[in-house]
Amino acid sequence: MDYNSEQMRTAIAKGMPFIANTGLVVEQLEKGYTKMRMPFEGNKNHVGTMYAGALFTLAEFPGGAIFLSSFDTTKYYPIVRDMSIRFRRPATSDVWIEVKVSDEFIQKVQAETEANGKSDYEWESELKDANGTVVAIAKSIFQLRRIGT
Repeated sequence: MDYNSEQMRTAIAKGMPFIANTGLVVEQLEKGYTKMRMPFEGNKNHVGTMYAGALFTLAEFPGGAIFLSSFDTTKYYPIVRDMSIRFRRPATSDVWIEVKVSDEFIQKVQAETEANGKSDYEWESELKDANGTVVAIAKSIFQLRRIGT
């Protein structure tokens, strides 16, 4: 897929007003890989730790980035099928998430979508604070759908 990574990172982070309001930063984006950061400032809760909704947003958002960097947006679209998050420790700093899927994973999902009109896929990811401590673990289940199906 031919795309300008810098333009795509900016478009992803700024393209949805809700996401733009959180200050979420797409630090890296390549085919099948993204690294994102949720800033602590502006996302604190009433007890001075990161708001749970900000952590959930950070856990969910890589699904769109992986889709945009890996699949043909003129043929497919993604939906969130299910998400769960386990909060492990309070976050008192910026929080990062990294998601990586292989070319084989991408090809399998795409082939299944072509054959069936849709394909469910999932991953588990860790959200880590500035010290590398896991503050939450998310399980994400997405579905790739063929347009017109």
